[in-house]
Amino acid sequence: MYTEKDLLACLKENFGFDTFKGNQKDVILNLLSGKDSFVLMPTGGGKSLCYQLPSLMLEGTAIVISPLIALMKNQVDAMRGFSADNRIAHFLNSSLNRTEVNQVKADVRSGATKLLYVAPESLTKDDYVEFLKSVKVSFYAIDEAHCISEWGHDFRPEYRRIKPIVEAIGAAPIIALTATATPKVQHDIQKNLGMLEATVFKSSFRRPNLYYEVRPKVNADKQIVRFIKDNAGKSGVIYCLSRKNVEDLSDMLVANGIKALPYHAGLEAQTRSRNQDAFLMEDADVIVATIAFGMGIDKPDVRFVIHYNIPKSLEGYYQETGRAGRDGGEGKCIAFYSVKDIQKLEKFMQGKPVAEQEIGKQLLLETSSYAETSMCRVRTLLNYFGEQMNEDCGNCDNCLNPKPQSEAKEEVGMVIETILAVKERFKAGHIAEILAGKESSDIKTYHHEKLEQFGSGSDHDIKYWNALIRQLLLARLLDKEIENYGLLKVTQAGKDFLKNPHSFMMTEDHDYEDTDADLQEGQGSASLDPVLIAMLLDLRKKVAKRHNIPPFVVFQETSIDDMAVQYPITIAEMANIVGVGQGKAQKFGKEFVELIAQYVAENDIERPQDMVVKSVVNKSGNKVQVIQSIDRQVALEDIAESRGISLVELLDELEKIVLSGTKVNINYQVQESLEEEEVAEMYDFFRSEEFGNFADALKELMQEYDYTEEQVRMVWIKFLSEMGN
Repeated sequence: MYTEKDLLACLKENFGFDTFKGNQKDVILNLLSGKDSFVLMPTGGGKSLCYQLPSLMLEGTAIVISPLIALMKNQVDAMRGFSADNRIAHFLNSSLNRTEVNQVKADVRSGATKLLYVAPESLTKDDYVEFLKSVKVSFYAIDEAHCISEWGHDFRPEYRRIKPIVEAIGAAPIIALTATATPKVQHDIQKNLGMLEATVFKSSFRRPNLYYEVRPKVNADKQIVRFIKDNAGKSGVIYCLSRKNVEDLSDMLVANGIKALPYHAGLEAQTRSRNQDAFLMEDADVIVATIAFGMGIDKPDVRFVIHYNIPKSLEGYYQETGRAGRDGGEGKCIAFYSVKDIQKLEKFMQGKPVAEQEIGKQLLLETSSYAETSMCRVRTLLNYFGEQMNEDCGNCDNCLNPKPQSEAKEEVGMVIETILAVKERFKAGHIAEILAGKESSDIKTYHHEKLEQFGSGSDHDIKYWNALIRQLLLARLLDKEIENYGLLKVTQAGKDFLKNPHSFMMTEDHDYEDTDADLQEGQGSASLDPVLIAMLLDLRKKVAKRHNIPPFVVFQETSIDDMAVQYPITIAEMANIVGVGQGKAQKFGKEFVELIAQYVAENDIERPQDMVVKSVVNKSGNKVQVIQSIDRQVALEDIAESRGISLVELLDELEKIVLSGTKVNINYQVQESLEEEEVAEMYDFFRSEEFGNFADALKELMQEYDYTEEQVRMVWIKFLSEMGN
């Protein structure tokens, strides 16, 4: 029987520490007593010591099943650093040649190896299984155990086969460890490994030094460059969804004088390793990476983690943000969110098995719920992982900028009554549809349109009801079932509420739905200067009258708004305002920059950093190719086809090119499609006082005058090019 004194002596002798962190001591004592253990310990909590130390104290060799070769090498090197004998730790995986494998086997048989790391793929090989049968196994440690669950963020089918292989090798205690597991994932892990009776050790997910923020994904590149320049010299990781995102963003940061390197599975192993080392040795400040980066990377002073794309699951998000501030110092976690990114992730799921799609959609729903909620971010995350926090963190974007609240006592009762009416067998979206009175196919299938509650909350939309349900989960009036994940259950507190209703203040959710449509690329999230906007609009009207053109042809309102954020005081700065470009800046910019310069001086305004975010030249030269094709009078349909896009998409691109100040001549195409009188008629319409915005004009010209969308767009581009450039 081992005592606490034995443990402390071993800890001091082998690892140089005087005390244990958190649950480490209790976990180790449980394992030494021969019991199975489930360990949930957030990143930086010291999981590896929970199996490293007992492996030194027990007879035989501990088998550690781990999914990443890089992680194994780091762990083996670390163990060898604590011992004079390099045989103390080894790994078996596909990176070893036959001679190296034979050496590992010899060291294990000799009894010198206390820790043997094995990849799950290697564990399935018959010759390895036969070899391990001959070894005295002290215990099995299953690291990154969330890989077992299809509900985990990194499911690996090979992990589902661990239990039968372990039984084939020989029984020994099992310790399963993970940094991120919801109650559902934990249940899956224990069930699959046949260890439902295991002692469970849960450490708090709370990391008080981490600041969480979600931003609308509007001109994210500019926001990221500014953020990094404001945090100059600090180490950070930026996670992207695709390899292309990684390459493009990394190039853009380098172009803006930031020491950044890319990291993804498509790079050569040597390049990946070199970039990782450069980051660890602080030769690079920022790593731009896919989720392939970071597993087992123990850099304690990462000061920020940015998610350029919202992740596929909250487990993945939490684990990745957990790489910030592992030394207890500052750690800023910023995620950019757009509905389009969620839609993109949903598209990626198409073609996968139906069960996998369902799980993926549910995990995505949790992620977007987290992004859109206006409740404390930390409480929301902890609640997702089954941990209750009774007060707000006071250090996330939602706590620091609270949204308006409204009384929802009556609505809370309606939600609880509806869940009970459908026997607690449905998910949040279904309950929201019943209350809002939406006759979806699911509602009709279950005849829920006949319920008394159907449409009882039709004065609120589905979005409102989903938001309220999220807040009731956080308040523990509702819960989600573990076995059939997502089904809403009413807690005892919820039933008590029905008997004795009390005030419930609901917080208004964030609305990102129209972000992409309302805020064009280039508009930052900084606040606008209404006084300057009024002055600029007045000047725009005067300039337009002088040139006999509509005001929007001089500068669009999005450009005026951006001027009221950036305060450009030179023509060069004006050229970098959204929708302006060099041509427009030269033609109309002089009076505007003079007005802004005077306004800045008179009001002693501190402008945003004098920094232009440099973009990397488009490697495919798309814009140049399009303009060259038009100069050669290639039919627009042929240009679109050659680029694999529709004609309308091409016209969208042309509109952006023209609005940025570049002149294009598509007369050859307009003349082929329309008579001169028709073009003149549209010109008159664009100049008329009835003209509000192009979307309305397009609608009217198509409905009232019977033009096609392509015809109107072509004339609009011709009009903008001639009048504005």
